[in-house]
Parts: sequence; structure tokens; C-alpha cells
Amino acid sequence: MQTGKREIVQRESGQGGFALLGILLVIILAGLVLAEAANSWSNMRQREREQELLRVGSKIREAIGNYYQRSPGLVKQYPRSLEELVKDNRFPKPERYLRTLYADPLTGQASWGTLEAPSGGIMGVYSLAQGKPFKQRNFPPIYQSFEKQTSYSEWIFAYLPDTDALLNTP
Repeated sequence: MQTGKREIVQRESGQGGFALLGILLVIILAGLVLAEAANSWSNMRQREREQELLRVGSKIREAIGNYYQRSPGLVKQYPRSLEELVKDNRFPKPERYLRTLYADPLTGQASWGTLEAPSGGIMGVYSLAQGKPFKQRNFPPIYQSFEKQTSYSEWIFAYLPDTDALLNTP
């Protein structure tokens, strides 16, 4: 009789090993699926930030253009700082080209890289974020130079009076 009990105990412990191995396999598969889902979500979020960068960069570029075009007198000027886009004190009643100075959607910081104009002032901005953009083509005509760029700092949102005049001609 004792040998019969030993056989039963051995069989139960062997089946428990397979169940434990099955549970371990399910946990590993669930971990892989969750890791892939997190990666997909992260990529989707990064693409949304890129779209926001395009929107905000365009707004800042447009504000620089408005500041430049509305310069009092004959000599056109670029803003000396981005804060002048929020409050332009060159007029008796200050002009506002932006409601607020937007934060860089990629870094979350209010700081931007700036492109200096040859005559002085800021003629454009770019993101200080590191990394390669997901978006590589299908940009609006004004941003065709963004195609196949290897970093976000190469997406320069600059106001160039001559170029803008050509692009806005029907």
C-alpha cells in the first residue's frame, strides 16, 4: 500500500510543474504584449507632439512675420526677443502677436532655439529636443525643407519676407 501512495504523490507533483510552467508562459506573453502596447502608445504620443510642434512653430513664425511687417517706419525689424511677440511696445498701444509664449511641445520647456537675422533680431525658432522625427514627408509647401531631416533642431520655423511673398502668390 505504501508504494501506491508514493506513486500518487509523484504524479501530483509532476502535474504541478506543468501548471507552473504554463502560468509562467502566460505571464511572459502578457508582459510582451503590454511592452508592445506601451511602445505603440509612446510612438503615437510622439507623433502627436510633432503635430503640435508644427502648429506652434507655425504660429510663432507667423507672429514674427506680423511683427516684421508692422514695423513702424521704413526699416523693417525682427523682434529682439520672443517676449516682444507677446507685447510689442513700439506703438502707443502695445501690439500682441501671440497671447502667450508657447512651450516647446517636445521638451515641455518655454525655451526655444532661435535663428538670428543678419540685421539683428530673431527671424525663426526651432526645438531644442533631441531625437529623430517620425514625420519625414508630406509637409506643407513652406516646410518642404523639413523632409528627411535627422533631428528636430533642423525643423526651423523662420520668417523670410521674400520666400513668404513667393509662396503666397497665386
